[in-house]
Amino acid sequence: MSVAVMSKTGMRLMPTSEYRARKLLKSKKATVYRYNPFTIQLTERETGDVQTVELCMDTGYLHIGTSVKSEKHEYLGVQIDTLTDEKQKHDACRMYRRQRRSRKRYRQSRFNNRKRSDGWIAPSLEHKKDIHIQTISRICNAIPITNITLEMGNFDTQVLKALEENRPLPQGTDYQHGERYGIATLREAVFARDKYTCQCCRKTIADGAILHVHHIIYRSRGGTNRMSNLATVCDRCHTPANHKPGGRLYNWKPKIASFKGATFMTAVRWKMYNEVKSKFSDINIHITYGAETKEQRRAFDITKSHVNDALVMGQFHPKHRSRPVCYKKKRRNNRCLEKFYDAKYIDSRDGKKRSGQELFNGRINRNHKKDSENLHQYRQQKVSAGRRTIRKQHYSIQPHDIIVFNRQQFETSGCHCNGARAILLPQKKSVAIKKLSVHKYAGGYFKSDFT
Repeated sequence: MSVAVMSKTGMRLMPTSEYRARKLLKSKKATVYRYNPFTIQLTERETGDVQTVELCMDTGYLHIGTSVKSEKHEYLGVQIDTLTDEKQKHDACRMYRRQRRSRKRYRQSRFNNRKRSDGWIAPSLEHKKDIHIQTISRICNAIPITNITLEMGNFDTQVLKALEENRPLPQGTDYQHGERYGIATLREAVFARDKYTCQCCRKTIADGAILHVHHIIYRSRGGTNRMSNLATVCDRCHTPANHKPGGRLYNWKPKIASFKGATFMTAVRWKMYNEVKSKFSDINIHITYGAETKEQRRAFDITKSHVNDALVMGQFHPKHRSRPVCYKKKRRNNRCLEKFYDAKYIDSRDGKKRSGQELFNGRINRNHKKDSENLHQYRQQKVSAGRRTIRKQHYSIQPHDIIVFNRQQFETSGCHCNGARAILLPQKKSVAIKKLSVHKYAGGYFKSDFT
């Protein structure tokens, strides 16, 4: 991977090799200008010749492939893995906000400040779009980019779904007549598709089964309300115990693969293009599609990857490639302020220790009937009482930070004892904070292996 170079006056010059950058830094002819991407600034040279350099980006929902190249050399080949917990973060904030409002006095409803701005998109999609823009901005601020090529495909999810199910491609009115055509509710559509039969124990209404709609991928893990992610189960199978590891409903696979990535690109592709074009008006912006990238990859006989897709895009296809690097984005701060530790009981059936959630009365919520057997009667002796903890301060060391202890580097799992001690991995050793020094924080982008 090459190193970006800035002149003494702030002019962006052509990237150089890591070996030459080390020599310049050692001889005091350059200083460190920026770390992401790593950029040096020359202390003597003010100008220089600049070649045509293009930035090609393989946009995506989870993975972003980037390649910076000229006619003879590829300077950067980077894959960026985005965050996937944006929705969970907002859900947690919503839960705490509702609890806080319930504890406050009554306030009259207001509706004059709830209007969404024009062009509003969901925060999860906004986050994905911002990562693309930030990546382009970082590279353009360090390297003299003259051309930008973006792969922005327009995906037809109806066609993709038909190909997954081996059905004829939709034509004309087929786009208006979907799976739920003629059925009032989604619940009835799922029951009709599964023929009113439990997909776990195969019991039907004739057998006295009470049917429920089950999310194959749980909503807490990003599951959607698409019919391919829903299944019909009875009340005997739809229990909290079967949702946990080892249960009958755990780790089911949906009937059809998720189309989140395709939906994301269809929703934000033109918004992303217009924002890039307005922000970098002096750079030529080009658009390509996945079919063209696939043909180029086949022509060069290159395996499928996000970095390789970015390489074959554009007008330059250099033979001298850089070593591809994968960066994962990780959230720096732990935003979970409250944790609950369930009480432990002795199960009278086998004498084993179980949590209160496992031995409950069978009621899921206050307004719902009992969905399973009442296991509260098997609670014998309370081993440990339930409690909740509220974090009241920000600790200096967060999980997955790299620290130095006894001249060795360790990864941490967090702090305890009110931030006075930290736990080192993998030994799970507790060490005082005073004896540790931080080598690298876990937040932001960090190098990782390709997955």
